[in-house]
Amino acid sequence: MNFRLSQYDAISWLKSIESESVDLVVTDPPYESLEKHRKIGTTTRLKQSKSSSNVWFEILPNERLEALMSELYRVLKKNTHCYIFCDQETMFYLKPIGEKVGFKFWKPIVWDKQRIGMGYHYRARYEFILFFEKGKRKLNNLGIPDVLGYPRVHRGYPTEKPVDLAKVLIEQSTSEGELVIDPFCGSGAFGVAALELDRDYWGNDTNAEAIKLTSTRLNQL
Repeated sequence: MNFRLSQYDAISWLKSIESESVDLVVTDPPYESLEKHRKIGTTTRLKQSKSSSNVWFEILPNERLEALMSELYRVLKKNTHCYIFCDQETMFYLKPIGEKVGFKFWKPIVWDKQRIGMGYHYRARYEFILFFEKGKRKLNNLGIPDVLGYPRVHRGYPTEKPVDLAKVLIEQSTSEGELVIDPFCGSGAFGVAALELDRDYWGNDTNAEAIKLTSTRLNQL
């Protein structure tokens, strides 16, 4: 299995990667909006998750999003895609920033989690995946809809994503042997998906527990 794991600040890690060397970005950064909802009590995603033993990670401030997007654009090869998971609030920050640094924004893909989560004004059941493009690359299957239904991971790592959901994105935008990266790898779901599809994978996270968990998962494949 061809994978690498690192434990650095995400933007610093991206700066160490050669320009135009990556075939796909799939990632789920810890946004500033999460901190706001923690403070007013409209999320159960607390510093210490009650559904697991994992301590919550530090957020990425909105003021760093342009630096993040600039680095993602730089490391991606021409004619590639970038998928970024986010909530409805952060989407309005990310879209114009992505376009400013050079990406073409196609649309938000909706992840239907199928199981209702917590919420204040209507309970949460979906999340956005922002679909950006550098240059022009055709999707591998034009029949895939823009609403993807996969059950949320129950009692997993905080904000853990389903491997099968990740596989859809990776299969759509890469071929076997190409490189997928994730600067905020968490529990490594995107890495599992990449390796099971015979792609190469580089993951990074500031959290030592995340790197340990991801390493264990990937080495078991």
